[in-house]
Amino acid sequence: MASSTRKRSDPTVEAMPEIPVSEFAARRRHLMRLAGEEAILILPAAPLRVRSHDTHHPFRQDSDFLYLSGFDEPDAVLVLVPGRRHGESLLFCRERDRERELWDGERLGPERAGEALAFDDAYPITDLDDILPGLLEGRRRVFYHFGRDVEFDLKLIGWVNRVRAEVRRGAEPPHEFQELGHLLHESRLFKSRQEIRLIRHAIAVSIEAHRAALAAVRPGAFEYQIEAALIAGFRSRDCVAAYQPIVGAGANGCVLHYVRNRARMESGSMLLVDAGAEYQGYAADITRTWPVGGRFSREQRALYEVVLAAQAAALAEARPGRPWDAGHAAAVASLTEGLLRLGLLKGTLEERLADSGYRRFYPHKTGHWLGLDVHDLGDYRIDGRFRELEPGMVFTVEPGLYVQPNDRSVPARWRGIGIRIEDDVLITRDGHELLSAGLLKDADAIEAAMAV
Repeated sequence: MASSTRKRSDPTVEAMPEIPVSEFAARRRHLMRLAGEEAILILPAAPLRVRSHDTHHPFRQDSDFLYLSGFDEPDAVLVLVPGRRHGESLLFCRERDRERELWDGERLGPERAGEALAFDDAYPITDLDDILPGLLEGRRRVFYHFGRDVEFDLKLIGWVNRVRAEVRRGAEPPHEFQELGHLLHESRLFKSRQEIRLIRHAIAVSIEAHRAALAAVRPGAFEYQIEAALIAGFRSRDCVAAYQPIVGAGANGCVLHYVRNRARMESGSMLLVDAGAEYQGYAADITRTWPVGGRFSREQRALYEVVLAAQAAALAEARPGRPWDAGHAAAVASLTEGLLRLGLLKGTLEERLADSGYRRFYPHKTGHWLGLDVHDLGDYRIDGRFRELEPGMVFTVEPGLYVQPNDRSVPARWRGIGIRIEDDVLITRDGHELLSAGLLKDADAIEAAMAV
């Protein structure tokens, strides 16, 4: 990722930011300080995945590898050796190959990688088998993501065994193996200014794509046409989809991870759209629910307002010092109260909270961390207790209600309505910033926009 920016003519989308190489180097140094001088940290890049025969799925770099290197090629390994006199940060990558580059595009190559990405040294990936055992020798602890890549797991075990075989000659093999995520993912949870700029950009692009999708909603159109508007909005601004868009019309909106996106939209139904752009690896995650015919029915609006109120209750808990689960608890209480008021639940608020009666209509949590992964990494609990929110954390707030089409415990007029409202939030020193506030969600405003 080069350190440069390009201007955009669209004033609602920020000029394209990029992370400077110095920040990647600082991340590596910080991780090595945490690991200590007796450690070695090993992280392979994501592999290419075969789609069919000799075609591949689009390459997406491993998020941890991207976070530490900024290097966006497969067949690479990052090795960090704290305190090593001849260089602490090493990259093994593919060599330049004119014939392969003719087919697959230019490679950085080890000759340029060191300077371009601020590594102490870079080697051909074909040298890994010869060099890594020597780097393991004398290191007490190995930090690595065990179980992610079985093939690489076996290679690592083989390298360690080669060092062990030399014990009688004085070799010192590693004695401890620790999960790399234990150190790394806590750092990823707190976003730098530059990371926040990238997330803002992904969100701004997502908002414009959602607006284009809303303009395409009409009775008789198909879900895939809305998906096409979203994807076009992402790609036209140098983004990709952060995940498979969910475009669920009518009862399909009650399927939490619905991705078929093939049904026809009917007048009088609702359309749930959950889609976010990804830019330089950083994701947005936004959900809106719209009336296909341009106006909410009485039942649709009633449920919509309950979900909107629940989101407001959860957002009120989004500030430093509040426990992570406070927003979920506030949303659940608000949703349950609304369901009782509408007659979809019976009894008292205390009873339905105690027996989780609301879960028939609200089976998921109210949010998740957001960053390089849509469901970003970082602990939600520390020492068995939900952690407190701190500045620099980014997450979603996404309450919803889903009345299944076959739920005969409620009157027919409520059945098949699925609603979710999701926004992206940054915790600041004195509260929070609603990063996706630019996308309308007020029921009257939605109807007015659809009437244009």
